[in-house]
Amino acid sequence: MKINKEYKEITNDILNDKNFIKLKDDNHHGSNRYEHCKRVSYLSFLIAKIFKGNTEEAAVSGLLHDFFNGVTNSTDDISYLTHPYTSAINAKKYFNINENEENIIKTHMYHYALVKHAFPFINKREKVNAKDYKPTSKEGYIVCLSDLLVSIYEVGVFKVRYKACLYFIFLINLFNYYGG
Repeated sequence: MKINKEYKEITNDILNDKNFIKLKDDNHHGSNRYEHCKRVSYLSFLIAKIFKGNTEEAAVSGLLHDFFNGVTNSTDDISYLTHPYTSAINAKKYFNINENEENIIKTHMYHYALVKHAFPFINKREKVNAKDYKPTSKEGYIVCLSDLLVSIYEVGVFKVRYKACLYFIFLINLFNYYGG
């Protein structure tokens, strides 16, 4: 398929880079950060194609938007609002991204900044000015939207799997109790 070939030409070097492959070791939404970034990248690429955006910048920024190691909701330096900056630094260091790609990565959590602005009682430690996270390009909004959609999908799938496992364990215990 022509679209898949075009996408692979854009992303192949990053996907096979030893530093990027390390993201497979980080759990993320019931999967790993490597798979999450691939999903965001591919969806960003497709949306950019539909809306005549820069498909290369969307695909590359989508891949590198979470290019860091660590947990996002801990008391460490990596958090929901700081990880975009860490990811941008890493992307620049390892992949020589351009200025717009750097901005896309830095602003991909705009949706979270808006939620924090509307509901400041969520994670009171983190202060946010939503304007600081507002994307400056069409591709920035595309990657932000793609990250949100993929995250909702991944969390939903994870919860379904988790519930299925709990029900399965319950049924086994029930069977053992009455059958054994």
